[in-house]
Amino acid sequence: MNITNMNREKTVFALLPIVFGFFITGFVDVVGISSSYVQRDFNLSDTMANFLPFAVFIWFFIFSIPTGMLMNKVGRKTTVQISNGITLVAMMIPFAYYSYASCLLAFGLLGIANTMLQVAQNPLLANVVSGKQLTGALTTGQFIKAISSFSGPFIAAFAASYWGSWQTMFPVFAGVTLVSSLWLQATPIPRERQNQQPSTFAEVWALLSNKTVLLLFLGILFIVGLDVGMNITTPKWLMEQSQIPLQQAGYGVSVYFACRTIGTFIGAFLLARYSASGLLKISTLVAVAALVLLLFSSDKMTIFVLVGIIGFAGANVFPILFSMALGILPDKANEVSGLMVTGVAGGALIPLIMGMITDHWNSQSGAVIVIMCCAVYLLACAFLLKPRTVN
Repeated sequence: MNITNMNREKTVFALLPIVFGFFITGFVDVVGISSSYVQRDFNLSDTMANFLPFAVFIWFFIFSIPTGMLMNKVGRKTTVQISNGITLVAMMIPFAYYSYASCLLAFGLLGIANTMLQVAQNPLLANVVSGKQLTGALTTGQFIKAISSFSGPFIAAFAASYWGSWQTMFPVFAGVTLVSSLWLQATPIPRERQNQQPSTFAEVWALLSNKTVLLLFLGILFIVGLDVGMNITTPKWLMEQSQIPLQQAGYGVSVYFACRTIGTFIGAFLLARYSASGLLKISTLVAVAALVLLLFSSDKMTIFVLVGIIGFAGANVFPILFSMALGILPDKANEVSGLMVTGVAGGALIPLIMGMITDHWNSQSGAVIVIMCCAVYLLACAFLLKPRTVN
């Protein structure tokens, strides 16, 4: 019994800094409120403003698979630490010099760092836990990430009101990154067995020949597209429909991520007791229904409520899809993780499409329709996946 308790304590001790690291992954979501501030400060079109999330998320397409291959050489923990170092540099750029170009550079570096972090962070958990515990740990990690995402607009508003400029929030993020890095470095983490024959690009992309892997890959692409789309569109939709200023409209993003935070917290308990298949179907169905209602809503409070419902409904879709993917080919966990995180590039592709349609229609309704299309795919995905794959 004492040995069991000691092993459990070691597991928890090793898990804590890894799970806390998910707070850093939430930094990418600050690009939503940041793009609204940058658009206002430099008088940009929607397309130009949406190049900020593009600068973040395009790197998930470029660097995810190379990061998976890098992990086979240097290990998951080292990869996370490299990511933390790049994040520290990225966070100081807009604070040191504020311009549209410097923001593109900072968020580009943040995208590179976050790509490496998300590829390495999820399988790093598998060094400590496995099976249902892994799904629960991933969900807990998403809960921590949601807290980070939820905090971003509040920190930006506080920085603008009390420190004179919204970009003074970036040193705060840099400090948190430093704490996370030092904590992880001080914690012994079981090291994975190194792959003596790392997979090539062609071999990783060949995993998409597995129909279930392809379905999950597209699911990751569209859930991230939906998430980033809601992040950047919510303030603009509130301003367009309810005629409220940006600082108030920015709280819509916080409502979205607050409800996502609650959803991931509740999801951690639901996934321990109920079928992931059923939860995925219900979640995507509710999200589609709420988006349809959002498209026809103009009342401020109604929009806040619907945005919250969408955040709550989509909270557990990403960890469910990701844990399913890792479970399909456990001997290829690094490669599958790299491939799945490549799908996070949906956060670059979907907002760019949204921006172009919005500028063409001169209305944010185009953006909401694109987000709705993402949700419809996820609903179809939930019903196409075989129950044994998601239980």
